[in-house]
Amino acid sequence: MARIVADRLERSVLVDGDSFFSFLARGAIAPWLPEADAQNTVVTQAAAAAAGRYAAGGYATVYDGVVGPWFLPTFAAATGMRRLDYLVLLPSVHRCVDRVRSRQGHGFTDPDAARLMHDEFARADVEARHLLADPPDDPHEVADLALAALARDRLGVAT
Repeated sequence: MARIVADRLERSVLVDGDSFFSFLARGAIAPWLPEADAQNTVVTQAAAAAAGRYAAGGYATVYDGVVGPWFLPTFAAATGMRRLDYLVLLPSVHRCVDRVRSRQGHGFTDPDAARLMHDEFARADVEARHLLADPPDDPHEVADLALAALARDRLGVAT
């Protein structure tokens, strides 16, 4: 869905947040484990800084990655931006686990961790305007919903 959104915007960039975890050469900790907090902060800051630089350079920047509301202040500060748009996609836990099991070429394959992360997002305090719960299966439809919310200026967060 993020690729579709980026492709529909003028002069755009897609920043793949998961790629920043692959930059860890040795000593990486699975990011869903509690002991990965310091690592996750550094990786989130690095990814956010890259996204912020592109945005500051005039690119419509789409960040595709996990940024829970508990990490949003860290992410936002690292972008260096005064404002950003934030949208959480929250499919059912069943869909999340199915996707984790069926996707190929991705390092995140732990269904129990997917359930845990889903639970964290489901329990998080996310304003309704920033939440797309049970999004459609078709990524083009999800992109349409995201772009419509963006056009209505419903996703903005002051940093």
